[in-house]
Amino acid sequence: MSPQAARPAAAPTETTEATRTPATAAATATSSASAAAPVSAPASAVVPALGTGVGAVTGATAATTTTALPPAPPATATVTTTAAATSTATPTVTGPATVAAGVTKGVAMTVTALVPPTVPTSAPSATPPATDGDSQAGPTAALPGLPQALSSRARTLAGAVRRRCADLARIESPSGDAPRLNALAEELAAGFRATGATVHREPGPAGDHLVLQWDGQDESLPHLLVVGHHDTVWPAGILNDWPVTEQDGTLSGPGVVDMKGGLAILEGALALLADLGQRPHRTVRLVVVSDEEVGSPDGRRLVERQLRGAAAVLGLEPPHPDGRLKTARRGSTRVRLTVTGREAHAGNDAAQGVSAVDELVDQLVAVRGLAGQPGTELNAGRISGGTRANVIAGRAEAELGLRFATAEAQRRTLDSLARLTALRPGARVRTEVLSSRPAWQERSANPLLRHVRSLAAVLGQQLDGAPAGGAGDTNLPGSRGLPTLDGFGAVGAGAHARHEHIRIDQLAPRIALLAALLAVPLPRLRDRSEG
Repeated sequence: MSPQAARPAAAPTETTEATRTPATAAATATSSASAAAPVSAPASAVVPALGTGVGAVTGATAATTTTALPPAPPATATVTTTAAATSTATPTVTGPATVAAGVTKGVAMTVTALVPPTVPTSAPSATPPATDGDSQAGPTAALPGLPQALSSRARTLAGAVRRRCADLARIESPSGDAPRLNALAEELAAGFRATGATVHREPGPAGDHLVLQWDGQDESLPHLLVVGHHDTVWPAGILNDWPVTEQDGTLSGPGVVDMKGGLAILEGALALLADLGQRPHRTVRLVVVSDEEVGSPDGRRLVERQLRGAAAVLGLEPPHPDGRLKTARRGSTRVRLTVTGREAHAGNDAAQGVSAVDELVDQLVAVRGLAGQPGTELNAGRISGGTRANVIAGRAEAELGLRFATAEAQRRTLDSLARLTALRPGARVRTEVLSSRPAWQERSANPLLRHVRSLAAVLGQQLDGAPAGGAGDTNLPGSRGLPTLDGFGAVGAGAHARHEHIRIDQLAPRIALLAALLAVPLPRLRDRSEG
């Protein structure tokens, strides 16, 4: 999307009490506008569950806007929760509340929430474009009035989603660090559970994965699969010299765009639907893996398991910096080259040794030639070997990252690597594939992208898609021909770099878009009715 076109219009805001929920806040509006508060509150002071009580922040305020919903009798619900200082409690609900209350850790509180009235039955003000499904009706015809409600509520929730993203980024979660990843998995589970999800934690060798499900209005339809991850490339302790910071309309910090922003946006979208009294149109399943940044060597099995019977697959990775979704991805493979030589004294018995380091260097020169082949790129990411300067190296290894434009380029290159042989008598070369994702090539026709573009237009957004250079868990379904789109996460830039950041003004449009995509029927995607 173009940054200007996607930016929502400024909405009237007001300062509300700390315990006001989106449902109650939406009943009142003022004409004054306020700037977003700086991200300074610790995680323990912020409501972890966006599903309800969004904005119920100890010592903080929330921005709200008016929705187009009609007046309704104020059915109320009282929610009382108490949480221990180190855990998130499950709320006890009395009355017809649509969603559970957010919990401020270590603080007992009562939240009274108005049950949202029924979405109006009048036709939307703008005529939506037709879908490419069975019907010529617009993509939101089944839920008239929804676009206005989604956009308004999304602006209301944007501040809470921003705070949620900041808090998730403050929970460091480097790949391979199981205790830290499990702590973040627990936090994510609590937030998604408050939006109505059932949660299953799947143990993994380097940290737990999550599999979550939200029941849909029509359980007979194939499920919609969403994939994400909670590991980052950043080492533990990075926050000491790179804290999460908000300035000049951006939120920066380790992992905010890749992909804690995407997780926060999805939580906000599901909270929005619950706040409107809506459920997803069909069952939604979310897989959050703990090892995506190293190729999902274990998490892949969970994604693969949930592909069976899926109507479509959405990825929560960040979009292109200009907001476009990702319609294809290059294949990627991590390969370890291990060379074994023979140690010897480098001065007295050099002729008796076989240098593994020298052999590896020569092998890498040969391997670099593969990068000159069409559709293949290679990066030597890590090299190690030897022990001391006066010892002929007996072992050396390199970890290579390869990218492929096509499945044929991937097959050809991996076959060549598997056939590597030692150049020196007495040396041995071993090629080991650590993880591999197939190339997901762009489709000539993309009904899922057309559908999402139609939804975006109804919401007043301009949106398109383009292939991406990186790889992710959407490679698997995309390579198999399943309707797949990635890039539904936070708009920003700098993934894997010190300038990683998200654009705060783009949070509300992404929340509304994802909520709409979950709420309305899908068109015909694979030459059959999808509902």
